[in-house]
Amino acid sequence: MKTYGQFCPIAKASELFCERWTALVIRNIGVGSHRFSDIQRGVPLMSSTLLSQRLRLLVAEGIVERRRSDSGRSWTYHLTEAGAEFMPLVLALGTWGRRWTRRDLTEGELDLGLLIWGLEHCIDPAVFGAGRTVVALEFTDQPAHKARYWFLNEDGAKDLCVTDPGFDVDLYLAATLRDMIHVYRGDITVGAAVECGRLEAIGPSQIAAKLAAWLNLGPLAQVAAARG
Repeated sequence: MKTYGQFCPIAKASELFCERWTALVIRNIGVGSHRFSDIQRGVPLMSSTLLSQRLRLLVAEGIVERRRSDSGRSWTYHLTEAGAEFMPLVLALGTWGRRWTRRDLTEGELDLGLLIWGLEHCIDPAVFGAGRTVVALEFTDQPAHKARYWFLNEDGAKDLCVTDPGFDVDLYLAATLRDMIHVYRGDITVGAAVECGRLEAIGPSQIAAKLAAWLNLGPLAQVAAARG
């Protein structure tokens, strides 16, 4: 780890938290990614080697704790008290980004895997109540082998399927990848996206009415832009 050679607490904290990827790794663990593979899904351009190095550093600095998984055959990663105390700063970074950074998406930012990872961590399956509710999501501009996903919501738990699980679909959603990212980021509300046709939602009205609550997009999606 490079140092600034200063005793200033801002400098000391920056040595840890301002290295590339670190805030995103902490974000991923903070939202519920505890297995190495799931943490990496949230930072797809970060190499496995660098992620391993960064996790070892965060463990050594007391920001992340490594635990044995329930099976005992692998490790999981969790924020310590010190790491959890940094999460409001991660949220503050996101709030500033929503307010002051550009709103358009470049081709390099149209990351389907990252969007699916984000949806997995934000959706609230309990919204649909007891029993099984299947939500199918189709990306109309993607090749067939990665265009369709199924979210199984059952008794408060969720499961993502990349092949048809064979159950009746209760709510069908369709959008381009770009439009779904705009919905996920909060650039357009769920209701407005459905109304103008950028997000298609087909299903019984009592289920479709719960779409926004099910997506559960979180506080950053509610932050208004300070720039047009």
